[in-house]
Amino acid sequence: MYAFTYHKAESVADAAAKVASADDGVLMAGGMTLLPTMKQRLAQPSDVVDLGGVASLAGISVTAETVSIGAMTTHDAVANSAEVKQAIPALASLASSIGDPMVRNRGTIGGSIANNDPAADYPGAVLGLGATVVTDKRSIPGDDFFQGMFETALEPGEIIQRIDFPIPKKAAYVKFPNPASRYAIVGVMAAETASGVRVAVTGAGPCAFRETAMETALAGNFSPSALDGVTVSPDGLNADIHASAVYRAHLIGVMAKRAVAACG
Repeated sequence: MYAFTYHKAESVADAAAKVASADDGVLMAGGMTLLPTMKQRLAQPSDVVDLGGVASLAGISVTAETVSIGAMTTHDAVANSAEVKQAIPALASLASSIGDPMVRNRGTIGGSIANNDPAADYPGAVLGLGATVVTDKRSIPGDDFFQGMFETALEPGEIIQRIDFPIPKKAAYVKFPNPASRYAIVGVMAAETASGVRVAVTGAGPCAFRETAMETALAGNFSPSALDGVTVSPDGLNADIHASAVYRAHLIGVMAKRAVAACG
C-alpha cells in the first residue's frame, strides 16, 4: 500500500471540503473494494476521506410510498430491518445474499452503487425498483445512474446521501451466485411497480441494465410463462472463467422466470 493521508469526516460538508482540497482524494464508505485495491497497489490516492463518522448518512425511513436508505447503511442493517422486510421484502432478501457476514456488516449500500461493480447486487435493485439516488448536489434517476463498468453519473467529489426506493406492488430478486464470493454471475430483479413492469439484470454485462423485451412480455401477463420464447443476445455480455457470454444470456432467462415466480 502506498502512503496516504487519512481523514475522518464529521459531516457531509466536511467530507466534500476535505476531498476537494486533496490532490487526489477519494471517499471511503465501508472500504470493501477501496482497501483491497489500495493494498494491491492498484490505487494510489493522496487522501482517503472516511464517511464512517457521518451519522446523518446512515439509517432507514419508510413512508406509505417510499423506502429511503442512507448511503452509509450497511447491508446487514437493510437485510435485518423489519421495516424493509415489510415494505420491500425483495430488497431485504437481496441484502442478505451479499457476500458473507463480515462484508454485510462493513459494506454499505452507498459504497456499493458508487463503486458499480458489474457483479454487485444493489445496482439491480436500483434499476429494478426505479429508485432515485440523492446526493449532496442533486437527485439522479436510477435509470441514468449506472453508465459503464465502474462508472456512474457521480461528479468528482459528489456524495451520495440516500437512495429512495418506491414501494412496488410486488418484486423479487434471484441470482446465480459465484459459490466463493457470492457475487452475482447473473442476478435479476423483477418488479411490478406503479409505473409498470421493470426487469433489471446485474452480473451479466459491464454494468446493470434493464431487459426491456422481458418487461414488454410481462406487461400483459406477469407470469413466468410470459417469458417463454423471449431470448437474450449474448452480444456485449461478460465472458470470464466463471461463465461465457452465451451461458450468461441463458441464465438471464432462467433467473428472470424464477424472479417472476418468486413474486407470487
